[in-house]
Amino acid sequence: MIKKLHEFRMPAEWEPQKSVWIAWPYNKNDWPGLYQYIPKVILKIIYKISKSQKVNLIINKNEKNIKKLIKLNKIKNVNYCYIKTDRIWLRDSGPIFIINKKTKKKLILNFRFNGWSKYNNYKNDNRINEKISEITNLKKIDPIIKKNGRIRKIIMEGGAFDINGSGSILLTEECLLSKIQQRNKNFNKKDYEKVFNKYLNIKNFIWLKKGIVGDDTHGHIDDITRFVSRNTIMTAVENNKKDKNYKNLKENLRILKKSKSEKGKKFKIIEVPMPSPIYIKNTRVPASYMNFYICNKKIILPTFRVKEDNIAIKIFKNYFINKKIETVDCSKLIWGFGAIHCMTQQEPKI
Repeated sequence: MIKKLHEFRMPAEWEPQKSVWIAWPYNKNDWPGLYQYIPKVILKIIYKISKSQKVNLIINKNEKNIKKLIKLNKIKNVNYCYIKTDRIWLRDSGPIFIINKKTKKKLILNFRFNGWSKYNNYKNDNRINEKISEITNLKKIDPIIKKNGRIRKIIMEGGAFDINGSGSILLTEECLLSKIQQRNKNFNKKDYEKVFNKYLNIKNFIWLKKGIVGDDTHGHIDDITRFVSRNTIMTAVENNKKDKNYKNLKENLRILKKSKSEKGKKFKIIEVPMPSPIYIKNTRVPASYMNFYICNKKIILPTFRVKEDNIAIKIFKNYFINKKIETVDCSKLIWGFGAIHCMTQQEPKI
C-alpha cells in the first residue's frame, strides 16, 4: 500500500494530458444492425484527437487491417497496445490515473469492473488495467474498504463520477445507491465518500438524484452533469415538461444551484438543453451533449442530427474560448448506449 496516498489526486480532464486511451470496436452485438457504421465513427474521433495529442489504441492483437485503416485515414500519433477487450467503453473499464506532483509519481487505480452489473461478458475488460499497468510500467492499486469486518474490493466505473481536480466530486444516487444494477452490495453514501476521500483525495460531495432515460448504466453522471472548471458546472436540462427527463433533470439543477465548492463558494452553472428524444429500433437511447471529451487543445462534442445540436455548439463555443470545438455525429454510435466521453480515458501529464 502507498503510505502517502493523501498526497495523490486525480487531475481534472482539462488539465494537461499525456495521452488518451481508446479501444477498437469489436463487439458487433453492441450495435445490432448498425455495426458497419461504427468503425468509421471511431476513426473520426481518433483522427480529431490525434491531431494534437497521442492516442493509445487498444486492439486485440497485431492486426494489419486496423493499422491499414489508420494509415488510410491519414491518422498519425497512434501508439498500438495489444489487449483483449469485451467493449469499447474505457471510461468505465479503463484505469483511473492519480498523480503526486511533488514526487512526480503516477499510479493506476484498478477498480473492479463487472459490466455495470448488467452484462455477463466483462472478464477481458476487468483485466484491462493489469495490462495497461504492465505496458506503462505504472504501479496499480486495488481500492478496498473494510466493511462489517471484511475487506472488499470496490467496483466502480469512471463514468459514475466527475471531479474538478481540487477536491469536489459529482455523483448520482441512482447509479451508486440503487438496488438495481447494484455494484457494491450494502454500500451507503458514507462508504462511497470514504473510498473517494481515501483514493482520490475528495472532500466535497455533490450527490444528484437520477440520470437520463435509456442509460443502461442506470444513472451515470457523465451523461448529465460535468465540471468544466474548478468552479463551473455544465448540466443537461430538459425544456419539454412532458418528457420523462424533465422532472429528474430539474431536480438535479435545484441541487446544483444549492451546492458549494470545496472552498464553500457557489458554482457557476451552465445549462445545456437535451437533444430531442432519439429512438433507434423503438428504443430510446441516452443521447446527451454532456458526453463530450476535453482534449488538450479541443473539445470533441457529440451531435445527433437534431435541432438542438446548434444550440449546444454555441454554448460550448461561448464557454471554451481557448479550445476548438469539434463535433462528431454520434447518432449511430449512441445505439451502443455510449458516446465520446464513455469511450475515452485520459492519462494525465505529471
